[in-house]
Amino acid sequence: MRRLPVYFLLDTSGSMYGEPIQALNNALSGMINALRSDPQALDSLWISIITFDREVNEICPLTELAMFQLPEISCPQSGPTHTGKALEILYEKVQVDIIKSTPSQKGDWKPLFFLFTDGKPNDLLVYRNMIPKIKSLNFGAIICCAAGALADDSLLKELTNDVVHLDNADTTTLKQFFKWVSETIEQGSKSQGTGESVALPPPPSEITLVI
Repeated sequence: MRRLPVYFLLDTSGSMYGEPIQALNNALSGMINALRSDPQALDSLWISIITFDREVNEICPLTELAMFQLPEISCPQSGPTHTGKALEILYEKVQVDIIKSTPSQKGDWKPLFFLFTDGKPNDLLVYRNMIPKIKSLNFGAIICCAAGALADDSLLKELTNDVVHLDNADTTTLKQFFKWVSETIEQGSKSQGTGESVALPPPPSEITLVI
């Protein structure tokens, strides 16, 4: 079975401390449970989670959904948002992880990439340097989520046209967002082999598409 790799870059900087990081853990757990109820996702989906604050950590290397164990995600009480460094790590991981097609075997489906942040990159130069490299990786979709008033939609739009904005990062809003993410991933698994980009499902009222 060909794999559908899905990468999550999750902001764990100081502004996520407290209720937001708890809400993120709860919402991710709900998303994984929802995906496990989809037989097609269970057959093909592989998930990687990279967190970023002052440090960047691959807390879950690319793992098939059936074997995936979601760890408790934590964050420091303060600290910067190194989004650019996170993109560097993502670029390195995708280069190694993705199985390319050869004359004797079919490779992975186009990977999907979701970025969640409630701030803006503190390493803006690195971030902007990485944008063309990330775009060169031929993702099936790059979807960025800006949560709260401090997140900068315009910087995320430099990375992808698919940017959504949440008013805040509370439990209800994040659950709705990651439910929508799971629907997007299921859509991606169904559009495999068509050669088309993943069509985003209609977002719930808590999510604003940034035009």
